[in-house]
Amino acid sequence: MKWLEKELTFLATCLLIAAPMAALGAEETPTVAGNAETIKTVQVHADYLWTLIAAALVFFMQAGFAMVETGFTRAKNAVNILMKNLMDFSMGSITFWAIGFGLMFGATSTGWFGTSGFFLSDFGPGKDPWVLAFWMFQAVFAATAATIVSGAMAERTKFIGYLSYSAILTAFIYPIFGSWAWGSLFNGNGWLEKLGFIDFAGSTVVHSVGGWVALAGAIVLGPRIGKYAKDGKVKPIPGHNLP
Repeated sequence: MKWLEKELTFLATCLLIAAPMAALGAEETPTVAGNAETIKTVQVHADYLWTLIAAALVFFMQAGFAMVETGFTRAKNAVNILMKNLMDFSMGSITFWAIGFGLMFGATSTGWFGTSGFFLSDFGPGKDPWVLAFWMFQAVFAATAATIVSGAMAERTKFIGYLSYSAILTAFIYPIFGSWAWGSLFNGNGWLEKLGFIDFAGSTVVHSVGGWVALAGAIVLGPRIGKYAKDGKVKPIPGHNLP
């Protein structure tokens, strides 16, 4: 009986080892075309993943700008500044979805601005899902251009006025200039691109546009109340680290 038990155990072990090998042998032999298709699929998914990771990292610039601007303003205005930096992203995302994305990356025959893709109409059943990942990455950039202006106009604008400017910037100003320089990333073909213009990491499309609008706002609003004495001398406004 012991001999029979050993034989049965050996036979069962062989079957357990042979079964997976037989299953592997039954699979189709890899081909060059099949491998190329698999690699292409992995690359597409990796592109989606990296684009969304990059979008998340850019989004955290909102937190960075919020901390910087809050520290350079008076403690009594800390909550106001933080709320503005939150709301300009919220407002900017909506207006960029509705209008800005179409103006920036829609099809164009003139090279000045796009005329399609409003409300993400280029995305739908059967359409390329890349549009959503691309829109998310561009939306956080649009919000960054808006939040740059917040520091230049801190403590001098009403909340509703700030939201109005954020909507205009992300719906029209930033997208139209972006279409000139980045339009070919999707459907467009900007006139600046045709001239050989190259933007480095958003230095012009994002940061320079935000800086121009900030300069215009600072000129219109003037200095903060209490910044200068009657004789014109500067009165320092110390920063703070209000938790």
